[in-house]
Amino acid sequence: MHKNFQGTGVAIVTPFLQNGNIDFDALGRLLEHIITGGVDFVVALGTTSEAVTLSTREKNEVMAFVKEKVNGRLPIVMGLGGNNTAALVEQIKSTDFNGIDGILSVAPYYNKPNQRGLYEHFNQIATASPVPIILYNVPGRTSSNIQAKTVLKLAGKHTNIVAVKEASGDLNQVMEIINNKTDDFNVLSGDDALTFPMMTLGAKGVISVVANAFPAEFSQMVNHLLEEKIGSARTLHYSLLEIINQLFADGNPAGIKAALSHMGICGNILRLPMVSVDEMLFQKLKDSIAAYRPSL
Repeated sequence: MHKNFQGTGVAIVTPFLQNGNIDFDALGRLLEHIITGGVDFVVALGTTSEAVTLSTREKNEVMAFVKEKVNGRLPIVMGLGGNNTAALVEQIKSTDFNGIDGILSVAPYYNKPNQRGLYEHFNQIATASPVPIILYNVPGRTSSNIQAKTVLKLAGKHTNIVAVKEASGDLNQVMEIINNKTDDFNVLSGDDALTFPMMTLGAKGVISVVANAFPAEFSQMVNHLLEEKIGSARTLHYSLLEIINQLFADGNPAGIKAALSHMGICGNILRLPMVSVDEMLFQKLKDSIAAYRPSL
């Protein structure tokens, strides 16, 4: 069991065929691409995977495929969250965690619980989970912010709560967690563009979207930051920043799927309510990727 997660994790997309079915050939190409790119762990069924549009059967098929394809080469984290605490606890109890090294659990969305509600939600998840948990704080999607004190209280009570994916964009909150956490709890960036500043403040890695397309380059930046090679990391950060901003300009995972289609890894196909990026951004991404990596 991998207790701690650090370095570069990749929130993988779910490729689709024109008929709407999952494109497992493309998913296999993507996994080989990121593994050979030197990432540290894989996150399946996260937000970037369009998991909310997948059926239970499809989610099970994706996890089975990912476990078979990765074949022990990297730790695997499974996205497992929701806004019905009791139902999520039952789902955890019925999940086969063989081959799964941890779960990424997003803050409850839509309900807008207060901090006491968030604490009790994750308290029950931690009590039920047989594997380590990464909390996922992304207020822009959930409308609920897991405050630093709540994160620290949860980490202090449950040894299987080992990290937080912080995507609030609030560096003061990030610093409060980092300054008061224990050594065995990690803060991970949930925002590619903020990974450089967050890691200079003490974060230990990222769960990345851009690393679907550029795993080697982004992993190199993260590794340089872990080694405190700030200058070379800064150069890598700025070399990718324009592409990162373009990836999120028309929604995620629309941007990264457009990029992956330019790279020949998977099709530019999403499930409603997500749609492809507009034509202007599609061309901008094509030009940016060609400039960054002329061989493509």
